[in-house]
This record gives sequence, structure tokens and C-alpha cells, in this order.
Amino acid sequence: MPLQEVPPIHFPPVDEQLDYLQKGAAEIIRLSDLQERLEASRKTGQPLRVKAGFDPTAPDLHLGHTVLMRKLKHFQDLGHQVIFLIGDFTSLIGDPTGRSVTRKPLTSEEIAENARTYTDQVFKILDRDKTEVRFNSEWFSTLGFEGIIRLASRFTVSQMLEREEFHKRFNNEQPISLHEMLYPLVQGYDSVALRADVELGGTDQRFNLLIGRELQRHYSQPSQIVLMTPIIEGLDGVQKMSKSLGNAIGIHEPAQEMYGKLMSISDELMWRYWIFLTDLRQSDIERMQAEVSSGTLHPMDAKKALARTIVAGFHSEDAARKADEDWAMQFQQRNVDAIAEEVVVDLRQVAVAASLELALNDLNRPIDIHVAKLLVALGLKSSRTEADRQVIAGVNIDGVTSSDKLLHLAKRPARIAIRVGKRAKIAVI
Repeated sequence: MPLQEVPPIHFPPVDEQLDYLQKGAAEIIRLSDLQERLEASRKTGQPLRVKAGFDPTAPDLHLGHTVLMRKLKHFQDLGHQVIFLIGDFTSLIGDPTGRSVTRKPLTSEEIAENARTYTDQVFKILDRDKTEVRFNSEWFSTLGFEGIIRLASRFTVSQMLEREEFHKRFNNEQPISLHEMLYPLVQGYDSVALRADVELGGTDQRFNLLIGRELQRHYSQPSQIVLMTPIIEGLDGVQKMSKSLGNAIGIHEPAQEMYGKLMSISDELMWRYWIFLTDLRQSDIERMQAEVSSGTLHPMDAKKALARTIVAGFHSEDAARKADEDWAMQFQQRNVDAIAEEVVVDLRQVAVAASLELALNDLNRPIDIHVAKLLVALGLKSSRTEADRQVIAGVNIDGVTSSDKLLHLAKRPARIAIRVGKRAKIAVI
């Protein structure tokens, strides 16, 4: 398929483009090359060709998958040509990234069905009319076995074993299938076929992305710039977002559920979500952080703005507004009594010991509570170890998510709404 002819475009100044594109980038190889190519693009009026590949290995996407899509959107916002590449051919191999065992290849029917789902979902972020959608079976179905052999001749087995996953499996005497070693070559050749100026990928894809640069040099093309983004953490703030770990937010989840999950994250994780899951510029995010630090903006208000922004992007402004109102009525206004069990908590189980004796005799005396102990006492966590991990990730207390280890009570009796994930309890202390 011939490259699309595009009319000259008037691009923003290079400094403005870099400010937007560097937001959330873990590494750019090389930044100076990107700057030069942006300057050349601005002079000629011709957009950069920016590629990101997605293997349709699962039918539904979560917010973690959208980090790369959103970076594609940033290039698209600036006027560059983005290419959403569906790896229908590479899915037959199975990406070994992050795998300690060989990935089970999908059938052609599964790949086709998942690919249809992907194209439906990606246009919640990208502009359908400005996005070039390609399938890498276009060139690999005609490359033939001879072409694959010539491609494989460019690299040695020792080079492939430098890849972290292969190196670990080799040292642990775990099987490495020959077809898995072809995956980086196939991904790299995609960049040759598309004449990519820039390829986006997660930090776990570094090896594959650099293979693309080397193959382009072999085919007398300028080496693509590589822009890598971090792997985003899930709701627990610790492990990467994954449906199998139960810490993911699916982009097809109902607005209310999506909003509630976003409000459950810790304040620290909130800022990472602002960076990686929204189009807000870094300077605006830093301004908001400064307002929170100075006390002019409450962290909960910043988090509500984040939840509204993300929900509106995948649903609508009206859906985000209603989710906001429903959440406020259910949690912020303390109307959780209807859905949460009330538990009377023995102060001796949860209080900081130093002032316990005085507090037992004086209800008006302030006292500090161990949040982790409170989670165990409420039955929201089964052990102190689990509870400590949850506190680090964040606990929703009276509508505000915090990672503080202690909860200060000015007087008693107190009724406190505690929420962990979808479970809520009312602690009566």
C-alpha cells in the first residue's frame, strides 16, 4: 500500500512540541534526533510518521493499554501522522516480553475477532479520520520463507540472548522456542515496512525497539526515534495494571464504576495517572501539584477532576458529571450506611498504645488509630501484612484516599466510612 500523500502542515514551534511530547516519556533515543526531525518537519510541512504496534492478544483494553495510545494522540494533536499497527502476524508468534514461559499462540479466528474489538476501542482516544490503521500481515504474508531467512541472518543467537527474558530463561534452563526469537526481528521489520520516523513502546519493549533502528539502517533508512513510556501501576499502586491481578480499570466499564475506582487510588498514584492517562500538559499538572502543596487545592478535588476527565473521555461529559454526583452522595456525603456494614471496634485493638489509657477514660481526648489494624478489625483485610500493603497503596477514609499510617480522632464516639476496593464498612469507635 503506497504511503498517504498529505498536504503541508503548519506545526507549532519545536520547543512547544517537545514540551508536549516529553510528558511522561521514560526515555527517548535520541532526544537530539527527535528535535532535529521535528525541525525538518516544520520546515517542509511534512508530518513525522509515528508508529505504535499492538498485538490483539485480548479482546478488551484497560487504561494501562491506553498510555501508548495517548502518546500517539499527542503526536496526532500536533499534526503528525500516527500509525496504529495491529500485529495480526506477530500475534501468531506471541510476544515473549515479560514472559518466563512460551506464550500460547492465538488462532487466526481469535486474532481477527480481537483486532475488530481493538479498532473499535482505539478511536475513543485517536481521531478515526486522521489515523492510519495497518496490519503487519500486509507485508509478512508476501515476505516468504526466503525473506524471513534473510531477515534472521542480520542477527546472531548471542545477540538474541542479550534480551532479558531470554537470558533468564537460558540461565534457568527453561525452554526458549525458536519462533520466539523471531519476534524482535518481525517487530523491527514493521518499522522498515512503514518507514517509521518514531516508534512508541513501553520500557519493557526496549530490545525490540532498538532492533527496529538497526534494521532500518540495514535497509538504508534513517533510524527511527524510540520513545518509551513506563508501565503504569494498577489501583493498588504497586503492581502493573492487569486484569488478572484485579487492579485494572477497563475502558468499557460503566462510568460510575470507572469513576469510583479512580477515586480509590492514592494521592501519589493520582499524579502519575494525570501524567499518563490525560492530555493535560506537564506544566499544568505541576501547577496543580503546587496548589495542593500550598493548601489552595484539596487533593480530593484534584482527584475528582482526574476521574471526571478520564470518564468523560471514554463516556461523555454528562456521564462524568452524573458519576461525580452519585459518588459524592454515596461517599463524600457519608451516605454509605445503606450499603456498608456497621462494625463496633474495640479501641484497644487499634489505638496507638502511648495515649490509650487516658483516652479510655476521657472521650474528648484525641487519640491516634493504626489504619492497618483498623482494616483487620473491620475484616477488610485478613492479616496485618496485607493491611500494611493496602495502607501503602491507599485507603479511602470518609471519601478521601490516603496512605497515612495513622488516623487522628479528635473525640469519640466516631463513625468512620472505610472503603477498600469495592468493599466498605462503617467503623464505630
